[in-house]
Amino acid sequence: MKVLLSINPEHVENILNGSKKFEFRKGMFKNPDVRSVIIYSTMPVGRIVAEFIIDEVIADEPSEVWKKTSKYAGISKNYFDSYFRNKERAFAIKIGHIEIYDKPRLLSSLGENVSAPQSFRYV
Repeated sequence: MKVLLSINPEHVENILNGSKKFEFRKGMFKNPDVRSVIIYSTMPVGRIVAEFIIDEVIADEPSEVWKKTSKYAGISKNYFDSYFRNKERAFAIKIGHIEIYDKPRLLSSLGENVSAPQSFRYV
């Protein structure tokens, strides 16, 4: 099973160039069968640009997640701390094999009435 994640274009760029090897989330999908992520680059791009295999999911207190991921977080410590402010749990999706699409795709390529998710959407 796959999920569609909405990701800011700046973070997408860092994922695609390999400097960001973790995608951080405040909440995680509940379905244990999810194995890959389809990346939707939010506006102004507004396209599906790649997908990746989930290598692992790290779930822990934010400080512990930072210790385990900081080298390839692709974001600053300040940004991380701000994002997880007042949260007891943080999630980091480790990006495995990534397939970058030659031509970015419209959301409609996933089916009728598919809209960009606030967080994620099962596909």
